[in-house]
Amino acid sequence: MAGMELQNTVKEALNALYHHPDDAVRMQADRWLQEFQRTLDAWQVADNLLHDTSSNLETLIFCSQTLRSKVTRDFEELPLEAFRPLRDSLNSLLNRFQQGPPKVRTQISLAVAALAVHVSVEDWGDGGIMNWLKVEMNNRPECIPSFLELLKVLPEEVFNYRISARPERRRQFEKELTSAMEVALSLLTACLNASELKEQVLEAFASWLRLRRGISPSVLANHPLVLTALSSLCSDILSEAAVNVVSELIHCSAVGNSSDVSCQMPLIQVIVPRVMSLRPQLNDPSKDEEDAKAIGRLFADMGDAYVQLIATGSDESMMIVQALLEVASHSEFDIASMTFNFWHNLQVYLIERDLYLSLGNEASIEAERNRRLLIFRASYDSLVSLVSSRVQYPDDYMELSREDLKDFKQTRYAVADVLVDAALVLGGDTVLKILYMKLVQAATSCINDQSSEWRPAEAALYCIRAVADYVPSVEAEVMPQVMSLLPKLPQHPQLLQTVCLTIGAYSKWLDASSNGLSILPSLVEILMRGMSTSEDTAAAAALAFRHICDDCRKKLCGSLDGLFHIYQSAVYAEGGNFRVSAEDSLHLVEALSMVITELPPDHAKKALEALCLPVVTPLQEMINQGPVSLGQKSARELTVHIDRLAYIFRYVSHPEAVADAIQRLWPIFKAIFDVRAWDMRTMEALCKACKYAVRTSGRYMGLTIGAMLEEIQGLYQHHLQPCFLYLSSEVIKIFGSDPSCSDYLRNLVEALFRRTACLLATIRDFTTRPDIADDCFLLASRCIRYCPQIFIPSPVFPSLIDCAMIGITVQHREASNSILSFLSDVFDLTNSREGLQYQPIRDSVIIPRGATIARILIASLTGALPNNRFDTVTYTLLALVRVYQVKALEWVKESVSLIPKTAVTEVESSRFLQALSDAASGANTNAIMAPIEELSDVCRRNRTVQDIVQDALKPLELNMIQRVQ
Repeated sequence: MAGMELQNTVKEALNALYHHPDDAVRMQADRWLQEFQRTLDAWQVADNLLHDTSSNLETLIFCSQTLRSKVTRDFEELPLEAFRPLRDSLNSLLNRFQQGPPKVRTQISLAVAALAVHVSVEDWGDGGIMNWLKVEMNNRPECIPSFLELLKVLPEEVFNYRISARPERRRQFEKELTSAMEVALSLLTACLNASELKEQVLEAFASWLRLRRGISPSVLANHPLVLTALSSLCSDILSEAAVNVVSELIHCSAVGNSSDVSCQMPLIQVIVPRVMSLRPQLNDPSKDEEDAKAIGRLFADMGDAYVQLIATGSDESMMIVQALLEVASHSEFDIASMTFNFWHNLQVYLIERDLYLSLGNEASIEAERNRRLLIFRASYDSLVSLVSSRVQYPDDYMELSREDLKDFKQTRYAVADVLVDAALVLGGDTVLKILYMKLVQAATSCINDQSSEWRPAEAALYCIRAVADYVPSVEAEVMPQVMSLLPKLPQHPQLLQTVCLTIGAYSKWLDASSNGLSILPSLVEILMRGMSTSEDTAAAAALAFRHICDDCRKKLCGSLDGLFHIYQSAVYAEGGNFRVSAEDSLHLVEALSMVITELPPDHAKKALEALCLPVVTPLQEMINQGPVSLGQKSARELTVHIDRLAYIFRYVSHPEAVADAIQRLWPIFKAIFDVRAWDMRTMEALCKACKYAVRTSGRYMGLTIGAMLEEIQGLYQHHLQPCFLYLSSEVIKIFGSDPSCSDYLRNLVEALFRRTACLLATIRDFTTRPDIADDCFLLASRCIRYCPQIFIPSPVFPSLIDCAMIGITVQHREASNSILSFLSDVFDLTNSREGLQYQPIRDSVIIPRGATIARILIASLTGALPNNRFDTVTYTLLALVRVYQVKALEWVKESVSLIPKTAVTEVESSRFLQALSDAASGANTNAIMAPIEELSDVCRRNRTVQDIVQDALKPLELNMIQRVQ
C-alpha cells in the first residue's frame, strides 16, 4: 500500500474507532490498528502523521503511542543507519509539541528515552544523550518544557523492562545516567530561575533521585534543588512536586545499618527539622484531605527510612514517634494506615534479639532490649487505643456495597496486624487489659439496654480476638471476666458472630484454665445459639466448635453424648433450628473426630460407627433405590455425605478403627464407583475419602486396598478420571515399598501409565486434558520416590519419558510443572541409595533422548513457556547437566548453536554455556543464575526475537520418540 494511501487508511480507521456508531465496525477498526502497529510501515506512517500539521488530536495521540511502542519493542527492526534520522525526527517533534498536547509530548519523550536505552553513548554520539540534551537546551531555550519532560522520564526508563534492550545494555544505561547525575542536576538547577518551570524541575529531580546513586548525601544536603523542594512544601502550587522530592530524599537517606548513619546524617539533619515543622498542619482544619495525606506520607516515609535510628529511643526520635501517633489518629483511615508499616518494623527492631548482637554479652543485650521496650511502651499503649476504634461497624453497614464491605474487612485485618505488633512489644496480657476496659465500657451500656448500641462491644471483642495467640494461657485476671461477660451480651447477629469466633480463638486458654471445664457449658450454649441464628453466625459457631474440640479434646471425652447431640441436631435433624451449611458442617465432623481420637481403641471404634451412621444411612438408601435412580441423582446429593466421610477418615486417628470402617463401607463405595464413574465431582469426593482412609489406616487396610486398586484400575481405562491417578499416588506413597503389594502396584502402574501415554499423544492432547497430565506425572514422581523397583524397570517407563517430552511446553501451569518435576526426579534418581541400582536402565532411556530433551528445555527457557516457569525449567535443566555433565553440555551447546546470532550474541551464549559448565562442576546454583536469566531475557526481549528463537529450536516439531539403536 502506498505511503499516502496507508496514512489515509490509518486516519479512516481512527475515525471509525472513535466515532462510528456500530460496535462491530469499531472493533474491526481497533483490530486493524493493532495489527498495523506491528508492521514495519508503522514507523514511517506514524512519523509522517506526527509531522503533518493537519493531523487531529486522535491521530497525534495514536501515532505518538505507536512510535513510542515501536522504539520500545521493535527498535531492532531498523537498520543501523536509521538511528540518526529517527533521533532528529523525534527531536523536531519535541520542538513542535513543546506546548502540548501533553499526552503527545509525553509519548515523544518516552520514545527518545527508550531510544537512549537501546543506543550506547558511542553510537549516540555528541557525548551521549545527557551531553546532547545539554547542548540542545542551551541552543533551544524555547523547547525547555519538552526537554524537562525528557529529563523526567529518562531515569524512569532504567526500570522499564518492556524496553527490549539486552540486559547488558540496560546495565550500561543505568551506569551512564548515574555518571551523568551531576550534569542532570546542573541542568535542572539552571531552570530554577524560571518560576513557571519549577514544578517540572522538581518532578524531574524526584525521578533522578530514584537512581539512588551518583551524588553523595553531603552534597545533596546543601544542593539548591533540595533547598527549593524543602522550602516549597507549603507552597499551594508546588507542594505536590515538593513532597515527591522530599519523599525520595528520605528514601535516599534511609539507614540500613550503623555504617550508613554517619554518611547519611548531613542529609537527615536537613530533612527531619523541615518535615517536623509540618506537624501542626496534620490537624489543621483549613487543610484538605490531600494536604494531610501528603504530610502523613512524609512522616510515614521518615518512620520507615529511619526506623533503626528511631529504635534507639533518643529524644529526637521520640518526637518523630509522637508525630506518627498523630498521623495514626487521623480520622481518615487511608492516612492513619500509612504508619502501620512503621509500627511493625519498629516492633521487629525492638524485639529481635539478633539485632542486638553487636552489643556483645548477654547481659548488655538484655539490658538494652529492656531499656528500649520500656521507652516505647507508652507509644504502643496509645497506638492500641487509637487503632482499636477503627474496626467498629459503620452506622450504614447494612447499605454497604460489596466493594465497601471488602474494604471494611481489609481495614479490620490491618488493625488486627497492628494489635499483634503491639502485643509483641507490650505483651498480650497488657493489650488485653486495655481492650477489656473498652469492652466493659461498651458492654455495660448494651447489657443494661438491649436495644442500645452493639457496635462498640463488637469492635472491642474483635480486637480481643485478634491478640488471642499472644495472651498467655495462664492469664487468670482478665480472661475469666471476658468469658463470664460473653453470655450476657445481646444476640445481635454481627456481635454474636464475633462472640463465637472469640470463643474459638481462646480455645487453648480454655484448655489450660483451671476453671475451663466449668466455663465450657455456657460457651457451648452460645455456640448453639450461633448455629441457629443465621448462616454467618452458624459458620462462626461451627468453626469455634472445631477449635474447642481440638484444643479441649481431653476435657470433652466425657461429654461425648452431648457433643453427638449437637452434631446430629446441626447436621441431620430435619426441620431443625440449626442453620449450619453443608460446608460448615465439616467443622463439626472434624470436631467430633478429634475428640474420638482421644478415646481408647474399643470406645473409639464404637464412637466412629456412631459418627459414620448418619452419613452412611442416606448413601445406603440411595443405593437401595437401584442403579438407575443412583445414576440420576445430582452430584451434590452424594458428595455432601461423602465429604463428611472423608473428614472422618482424615481426623479420627485410630488406624485400625478406620480400616475396619472402610472395609465395612467398601460395598457402598464400590456401588457408587460402578454407577457414577462418569461423574467427575462424585469421583473426586469418593477418591478423597479413599485417600484419607489410606493415609490414616496405612498397612491396616488389608484386603480392601487390593479391591480399591482393582476398581480404579478398571474404571480408569474407560472414564479417565484424573482423581483415580491422584488416589493411586496416595496408595503408592503408603504401600510402594511393601513387597506384598508389588503385584497389585505393578499392574496398577502399568495399566494407568499405558492408557495415559496413549491418551496424551500430542501437545494438543495435553492442552485439552491438562488435569490428566498433571495427575499422571505427579503419580510418576511418586513412583520414582516410593517404588522405583516397580516403575523404572517397567516397560511403561520409556513411553512415559516420551510422553513427558511431548508435554513439557503445555501452557497449563500445574501440568507443565508436574512434567518438569517428574523429569527432575528422573535425573536426580541416583541421589537416593534405592535409585542408584537403576541408573543403567535410566541412562539407557535418557541418553538417546538427551539432545532432544535439552533442546526442548532450552526452548522452554527462551520463550516456549511463560517466564513464570523459569525456576522450574532451570532446575530441570541443571539436574540434567549435573547428571550427564559433558554429554549434557554437548546437547545444550548443540541447541544453543541453532539460535541465530541476531537473537543471541556469541558473548551471551558463551556466558550461558559457562554457567552450565560451572553447574556440572558443582557450582552453587545462586552463583550461576544471572547468565541463565540473561539468556532467557534476551530471547524474550520482543515478540520478533522470541519467534526467531522458537522457529530455530522448533520444540513442537521434534521427533519425540527416539529409537534406541
